[in-house]
Amino acid sequence: MELLINGPNEGPVYILAHGAGADMNSDFLTQVAEGLALKGIRVVRFNFPYMIKSAHDGKRRPPDRAPKLLAAYQDVIEKIMQQTSKPLVIGGKSMGGRIATMLTEQLSLGENDILGTACIGFPFHAPKKESKDRLDYLVHITKPVLIFQGTRDVMGNKEEVTEYQKLKRIDCAIKIYWLEDGDHDLKPRKASGFNHQQHINNTIEQLAEYVLTLHKQ
Repeated sequence: MELLINGPNEGPVYILAHGAGADMNSDFLTQVAEGLALKGIRVVRFNFPYMIKSAHDGKRRPPDRAPKLLAAYQDVIEKIMQQTSKPLVIGGKSMGGRIATMLTEQLSLGENDILGTACIGFPFHAPKKESKDRLDYLVHITKPVLIFQGTRDVMGNKEEVTEYQKLKRIDCAIKIYWLEDGDHDLKPRKASGFNHQQHINNTIEQLAEYVLTLHKQ
């Protein structure tokens, strides 16, 4: 599995997994990875197996089932841990972030190997559908989780997620950083007074601070 790495060799490590529909080379992930690298973060990107197949034959595929995605992500973690003695912060965009949080909750990789998780555009539910059991594992996460979410994200807007918090369907360890009027890609409407680049830059700034802080603790 090919790893795409930005940032200094000795920098704090953050693994950034892609979402369901765009691979590790998407403009969004590239901009986030390069922005974090400029702040001293070593950012690791990779493609899940179904995306690797799509790249080879040009056919668009749906994501693999969760067990295969989890196994692929764990393989990446193990490869990185062979290269560094530093603990990791893991995460991703949308589906990639969800898989990262599932790993944080499910896997025992050794004490302090995973410091925490940072996600961008978290899929609390499928568009126009109920969350059902998608949130069940989120009440068991004990390590820090930071989610960057647009207030009008169709997979979990501010009203919906605030209600999940009130009902304790989300563990108190999970923190949400809201981007005003942002959609699932954090993009706001022109009338909001914000622009997409502002929200991306703000995310990079806050994510870098989060990763650096976790590594200093």
